[in-house]
Amino acid sequence: MTFKNICLYCLSLFLLISFSGYSQEGDYYMLVGTYTNKGSEGVYVYKFNTQTGNFSAVIDNTNGLKNPTFLAVAPNQKFVYTVGETQGGSVNAYAFDNKTGKLTKINTQSAGGDGPCHISVDKTGKWVLVGNYGGGSLSILPIEKDGSLAAPTQTIKHEGKSVNASRQEKPHVHSVNIAPNNTDVFVPDLGIDKIVTYKLDAKTGQLTAGTPAATKTADGAGPRHFTIHPNGKWAYVIQELNATVTAYNYAKGSLTEIQTISTLPPDYKGNNSCADIHISADGKFLYGSNRFYDHVVVYSIDQKTGKLTYITNQSVEGKTPRNFMIDPSGKWVLVANQDSDNIVLFKRDVQKGTLTPTGKEIKVSMPVCLKMIKASK
Repeated sequence: MTFKNICLYCLSLFLLISFSGYSQEGDYYMLVGTYTNKGSEGVYVYKFNTQTGNFSAVIDNTNGLKNPTFLAVAPNQKFVYTVGETQGGSVNAYAFDNKTGKLTKINTQSAGGDGPCHISVDKTGKWVLVGNYGGGSLSILPIEKDGSLAAPTQTIKHEGKSVNASRQEKPHVHSVNIAPNNTDVFVPDLGIDKIVTYKLDAKTGQLTAGTPAATKTADGAGPRHFTIHPNGKWAYVIQELNATVTAYNYAKGSLTEIQTISTLPPDYKGNNSCADIHISADGKFLYGSNRFYDHVVVYSIDQKTGKLTYITNQSVEGKTPRNFMIDPSGKWVLVANQDSDNIVLFKRDVQKGTLTPTGKEIKVSMPVCLKMIKASK
C-alpha cells in the first residue's frame, strides 16, 4: 500500500469513527404511552436521534397493561412509571435498560382512585404522585430501592363542582406538578376550577395544604396541565374547557394571575378542547395543544413580564393532539395524535418559535404521552 493510499485509508477510518460517534451522540429512547382499546399493546419504545430527527422502532414488552396512558421517568432514568387509566386505577413500575431500550415489569399498585391520568416522580426519586381524574383525588406512593412501588401512603380527595354540568359535576384531578424546589405541588382540578396547592415533605412523603390552599380559575375554565418557566418566576396553566392559557407570577408557593389569553385564532368559532402545555428550554416560547381544532398554539413570552403574545397555530397533521414534547435539543417537536394514530415530527425554529412539518411520522395506535431517556453508548 502506498503512502497516499495509507493516508486516504486513515482519513476514511477517521471520518467513519467520527460520523458514528456523531450519530450516537444525539440518540435517545422515546417512550410512548397509549390507550389500548383499539389495538395498542401498551408502552412502545423508539430510538430517536436529536441531530437528524430520524427514529426507529425498538421494542415493546408491556403487553397486558390496560391504558398505560401517562408516563413518568425517575431522576436516575433507570425506572419508568405508568398509570393504568381504568376504573379502579393502577400504577405500574418498570426497570429501563438504556442500552437496549428494554422495559422489565417490576410491580403494580393501586392508584388510590379511578381513572388515573397523570403521574410525576419527585426529584429525590423516592415518591410517585398520581392524579386520579375519575376519583377526583391524588395519591402518593413510596418508591423502594429496587424501583418497585409500595402501596399508597396518602390519598387526598378533592371536594366540590363547578358550572359546566356535564364536565364539572365533581372534582377531576388532571395533573400533579412538582415545582423545581421539590416542595410546591400544583394540582389543576378541571372539575372544580381550581389549582390546588400542596407542600411535599420529601423526607416523609407527606402532602400538606399549601399557602394558599388553592388558586381559583375562571368559572367553566377547566384547568388541565401546568408548567413553570425556567426562570422560576412565572407559571402557566392550559384550560381545557374554555380554550385559554393563564399566566401567573409564582413566588413562595403562591400564584398571582397576570394574564389570560385564548389558544385559538380570532376567526375560529368551532369546537375545541385543550390538552398539553410546554415551554422551550430557553424560556422564550410557550406551546399548547388544541384538540378538535387540531393545532398547536405558539406564543412568545415577554422576558420581563412573563406575558404571552400569540404567534400562530400550527396544524398537527392528525386528529386530537394530546401530549406533545420539545426534544432535548430544542430542534424538534413531536405531537401524539390520539385519534389519527400517529406521532408527527416538526422542525422547530429556535429563533422564531414556529413549527414546520417534516413529513416524518410514527404510526402507533392511540398515542397519549411522550417521554425521552438518553441512550447509553
